[in-house]
Amino acid sequence: MENPVTTSSFPNRPWNAGGGTTARPGGGGAFIPTVVVLGALLFLFVMTANVWTEVLWYDQLGAVRVFWTQWGAQIGVGAIGVLILAVVIWLTMRIAYPSGGIPEPGAIRNRSLDPYRDGISKYRKLSFYGLPLLLGVMFGAGLGSQWRTVMMFFNREAFGEVDPEFGLDIGFFVFTLPMLSLVLSFIIRLLVAAWIVALFMHYLYGGIDPTQKPMYFSSKARVHLAVLGAVSALTAAAWFWLSRYELLIGENYRYSGASYTDVQASLPAREIMTGVSIIIAGIFVYVAFKGRIRVAIAGLAVALIAQITVGTAYPAIVQQFQVQPNAVELESPYIQRNIDATLTAYGLDDIEMITYNAETEASAGQLREDSQSTAQIRLLDPNIVSPTFNQLQQNRQYYGFAQQLAVDKYAIDGEERDTVIAMRELNLAGLGDDQRTWVNDHTVYTHGFGVVAAYGNTAQSDGRPAFFQQGIPSTGELGEYEPRIYFGQNSPTYSIVGAPEGAEPWELDYPNDDAPTGQVNNTFEGDGGPKIDSFWVKLLYATKFRDQEIFFSERVNDNSQILYDRDPHTRIEKIAPYLTLDSKAYPAVVDMDGDEDTPKDLVWIIDGYTTTNQYPYSARESLEDATTTTDITGQIVGYIPEEVNYIRNSVKAVVNAYDGSVTLYQWDEEDPILNAWSSIFPGQLTSRTEMSGDLMSHVRYPEDLFKVQRQLLTRYHVTDAASFYSGGDFWNVPPDPTVGDGGPATAQPPYYQTLQMPGTDEASFSLSTSFIPGGNTDRNVLTGFLAVSADAGSEAGEPNEDYGQLRLLELPRDLTVPGPGQVQNRFNSNAEVSTELNLLRQGGSTVLSGNLLTLPVGGGLLYVQPVYVQASQGTSYPLLQYVLVAFGDQIGFAPTLDEALDQVFDGDSGVEAGDSDIDAEEREARAEEAREGATEEPTEPTDEPTVEPTDEPTDTGAPVIGSPQDRLDNALNRAQQAMEASSQALEDGDWAAYGRAQDELTDAIEDAIAAQVELDTGGN
Repeated sequence: MENPVTTSSFPNRPWNAGGGTTARPGGGGAFIPTVVVLGALLFLFVMTANVWTEVLWYDQLGAVRVFWTQWGAQIGVGAIGVLILAVVIWLTMRIAYPSGGIPEPGAIRNRSLDPYRDGISKYRKLSFYGLPLLLGVMFGAGLGSQWRTVMMFFNREAFGEVDPEFGLDIGFFVFTLPMLSLVLSFIIRLLVAAWIVALFMHYLYGGIDPTQKPMYFSSKARVHLAVLGAVSALTAAAWFWLSRYELLIGENYRYSGASYTDVQASLPAREIMTGVSIIIAGIFVYVAFKGRIRVAIAGLAVALIAQITVGTAYPAIVQQFQVQPNAVELESPYIQRNIDATLTAYGLDDIEMITYNAETEASAGQLREDSQSTAQIRLLDPNIVSPTFNQLQQNRQYYGFAQQLAVDKYAIDGEERDTVIAMRELNLAGLGDDQRTWVNDHTVYTHGFGVVAAYGNTAQSDGRPAFFQQGIPSTGELGEYEPRIYFGQNSPTYSIVGAPEGAEPWELDYPNDDAPTGQVNNTFEGDGGPKIDSFWVKLLYATKFRDQEIFFSERVNDNSQILYDRDPHTRIEKIAPYLTLDSKAYPAVVDMDGDEDTPKDLVWIIDGYTTTNQYPYSARESLEDATTTTDITGQIVGYIPEEVNYIRNSVKAVVNAYDGSVTLYQWDEEDPILNAWSSIFPGQLTSRTEMSGDLMSHVRYPEDLFKVQRQLLTRYHVTDAASFYSGGDFWNVPPDPTVGDGGPATAQPPYYQTLQMPGTDEASFSLSTSFIPGGNTDRNVLTGFLAVSADAGSEAGEPNEDYGQLRLLELPRDLTVPGPGQVQNRFNSNAEVSTELNLLRQGGSTVLSGNLLTLPVGGGLLYVQPVYVQASQGTSYPLLQYVLVAFGDQIGFAPTLDEALDQVFDGDSGVEAGDSDIDAEEREARAEEAREGATEEPTEPTDEPTVEPTDEPTDTGAPVIGSPQDRLDNALNRAQQAMEASSQALEDGDWAAYGRAQDELTDAIEDAIAAQVELDTGGN
């Protein structure tokens, strides 16, 4: 009989009670490790894609050294921190670890700690090497974030100026002191780690027994801890010594820098504590050899008492009983140090102070000598007219303009003209949902097209901007230039450009009925981004942007480039990580190479600042707070310290809007901070002497720097220490009066405008602001007016020697000149102004108050404000309709600046007709043309309604005879209907109908005013 089959007959086969086969127990254990490995590989690949695409981006810009320098510095400094911390912890553990892991003879063995001792003995290598390395990474790698401090120290430069207390070069405080403080803080971190590890290890192996009376210390533990105590005491001595210098960059309750108490009490106290700490270090050395721990405890107690009495109590007594009763006399020398240092650190030490006895009475011909200023009064408000630019010059829904436009100047027919300019950028949000495909978003709609520019002081007869560069294709006074905008503030996240050889272009320029396909296309021919012409690079970018189409699309070919990080701020921030960037990037059409035979370039210009918070005695200022005004549409970017006490406009950065190339011009060649960074990133800066004359003519004084300077001048225009202490003559920057009661109380922005300051020979492109009294007061009278020459040079390449010169007009304290808030209130409360503007509002329109400009002309201060009107419903955009003018107590209100000035200056302002905003003769000629056109037949039939002339009386044109109230009601109805007809005519583009409607509106308003006057005087 055969033997029965048993499981033992198949020793290698797994047994299954159900009779089938199964995997061996634990056979599926490879799944989790496999998933972990694959996950790690995927993570590593994603990291590689992100890093390597950054390398390709920097390499394309010729700035790959910036990338590797940053990475190398961060990794190197962090690695040093990790290594030092790990070595210190390892050394501490080795010293505290007894031979063989057995507690020292004489030590009381705590049996409850045996499992921990056994664990260390069992995993000795892991404990002694893994734990220090882990702690080193956790607490030492963060040192890499301080790479800037380390690199600046090793490339430090002298300032050539010394501090008033120690006589040290300012460079010591800016470059060396931060490095010493960093090293000291790291040593303290090492000591804390060493103390914790030493105490734990000695306790674990019986070297310390806190249960005994007195506490037991083995000889090894005593020596080890005494040495740590000595090093800690020496570190404290170093801290007290360095803190002496920190006094000069500290803050007091009234000013920055060391005060009388700091210099006379705190400074010697810290020197005394330095000596005490060194003595304590000697005591710890004595304890290490002699073993008298009580001596160390007594020494520490004495040090603590010394710190309380000498370091804390004595300075408090000096402050309370010596300084406060004699504050002005004792603090004045140190306040003067603060004033002098602040003016130097912020570039205010060369400011020209002018006492200005402003006239307040207007007389005929008073502005005649200031025709240069009055001829260029800017009435086009860049914060208001963006919707108008969009309506009139957008061209297609996928284009658009910035919310806030830029102010510049251009030479037109040999005359410098203030200009409002904007780039027509791509706006993918304007496309319909059915158009938003990957191909369209990333390969077809890739760029904006051209600039639009308008005269700042001129408008057309209907209030539209007077454009001198417009349309697609771009035409006008700026000449031939490359109009395509691949790099801008509203560019897509990425675009893929470049078509195969011989293929038809597919990047859309603009629609054109004459083109075979109905649109003009283009192929990018510049060098604007990394090439994606290989399997590997396509895979990297598909991973970076999480977009598989990059890998699979046939539009990605051997000629393709990928454009990303296209905002000019982003590009500069990445290749110059040491710069703080101005919040404004402004466009310019310039001849970059000075070759008149080649097209000009369309560029973005951004100001770059170098800053520090380490300038002794200089006042600190928050960049964010100082630069926030009602006109800001962006924020300062780049390397932004929380506060600064030194700033220089050291770099003028230019980004080409076509190919994204970045040029950093070294504007301030004497700035030690920039020179230090130039050593760290050599070859990155271009000398300002290589600027073309055309580019130089568009460089302007930076707005954010001016905001910081004016904020400081609210206090530091007072240069007498005693007066500064009292603070009685401090100023404020006025709140923006155009915001109204419903808006936030933010500061009035400074304004670019052409003006002539008293004492100068001619008008220049300037940046200006005004001041009102400081303190908690609502009194809005003018106390000062500040302007800086913002014109860097001419197209001929001649630098303006006056560029950057700050001039401050100080008004006598016994003179009352209305401030911006008072002037705005007078405008709003004037009977004629309020009546006419209210009529417009009742007619279904919105009235917008433009920027309230202040100009020192006619021996006084002139206020000018444009008034815009837009429809409340339907297609609406602001049009310039009126101008408000104020000089002293006189107010002018008229459709043109010339007329408004003449109202104020007795019919003769001294300004020739046509010198300013809307040419009155041109307006009348166009109105007459519109009236004549009303009798002509239209050239083409249209179904759109128009306003036709009629001989029959109607509600819109015929005045009524009756009571004043009846005439007022009738006039208001006619005004409303005329406004509706005007809006309709604008939508239809029927300028003849628009002219008739405007005439009817004028007649209705005049009738309404007359009726209102009669009612006010008691007529029935």
